[in-house]
Amino acid sequence: MLHSSAAPARPSVFRPFPLLQTMALTLAATLASAPDALAQTPTSPATPAVAAPTATASPAPTALPAAQHGQAVLKDFRFHTGEVLPELRLHYTTLGTRDKPAVLILHGTNGSGAGLLNPAFGGELFGPGQPLDASRYFIILPDGIGTGQSSRPSEGLRTRFPRYNYADMVRAQHQLLTQHLGVRHLRMVLGYSMGGMHTWLWAQQYPDFMDIAVPMASLPVPMSGRNWMLRRLVIDSIRNDPAWQGGQYTQQPPSLAFASVYFNLATNGGNQGLYHLAPTREKADQLLNQRLQAPFRGDANDHLYQWEASGDFDPSPGLERIRARVLAINSADDERNPPELGVMEREMRRIPHGQVLLVPGGPDTSGHGTLAQARRWKGAVEALLQTAPVVGAP
Repeated sequence: MLHSSAAPARPSVFRPFPLLQTMALTLAATLASAPDALAQTPTSPATPAVAAPTATASPAPTALPAAQHGQAVLKDFRFHTGEVLPELRLHYTTLGTRDKPAVLILHGTNGSGAGLLNPAFGGELFGPGQPLDASRYFIILPDGIGTGQSSRPSEGLRTRFPRYNYADMVRAQHQLLTQHLGVRHLRMVLGYSMGGMHTWLWAQQYPDFMDIAVPMASLPVPMSGRNWMLRRLVIDSIRNDPAWQGGQYTQQPPSLAFASVYFNLATNGGNQGLYHLAPTREKADQLLNQRLQAPFRGDANDHLYQWEASGDFDPSPGLERIRARVLAINSADDERNPPELGVMEREMRRIPHGQVLLVPGGPDTSGHGTLAQARRWKGAVEALLQTAPVVGAP
């Protein structure tokens, strides 16, 4: 289902954009025959690992062009708390060349830019003839503050690392683009989960910097409800674990892995998807045991900082400032951003050029993780790339 907020006849009514509505209906029609392409692991509770769709569901993802990796050092970076880090390092991955229109792709919590170069996401987007063909676009995938190969607490500062929030992360990304990569304008910003929340901030903090904003698996309202409550449980589980030792541990506190599995099951997978995987108690126990026993890669302080960074997220005051064409994509079975709240439709009326694409849920979707499968929404993004005007190119 897709609705548009562009110039409605009445403020309370959304008018569908015909081409994208057709694509939404096509997405709905293909759900029944498309196998699950998302495999969740406890290594990153907010950014489940993804696997390639089978050949019967969609064409095999195209091999990607060689990725380039780099590092920017932002001097004397000041955080919202007033703390200053003499050198903030941001790692990034790029595809394509700088003479092409630039596209910024933003990852989820505890993820990395390179992590999006998997078959189900990057393999559906960045190859020859695909919507974000790297021969036609300059693709930039940064690692956020505190995760991936960017500066993070686990590198030595531990709990002396500055407290950062999403506004800090977005401002650092902007400095990476403008000061290090020489990018002055973006054709599009697209982000998933935490990256989706960053996209809402990008669109209002730098309203002339992009033509298109695609926030996915997120809502343009304050962090609240189940989404925050479950994050608090992860945060408190770590902080209240004696093995955390105030952040000065020598071994990872066991609460981190357990709380991450709990969070993943509570806010990922989808009701139908998890029932499909575990239709009996025996299968449910087997699935849970597999996740609890799987090797866990992660650092407690890094995860703690990442979850706490979302606490003051609230893009709602600045939605009217957005000038880009906005395509907000959510899934009907998203546990963190349930569409039945009605907040997306309410807030999108405030955006001059906004559309909503809701991907239907089913036995083969994965709740909050559904949109990690780019095949479910890439057609709508491609259509917008072909029609959206340039917003404020220098």
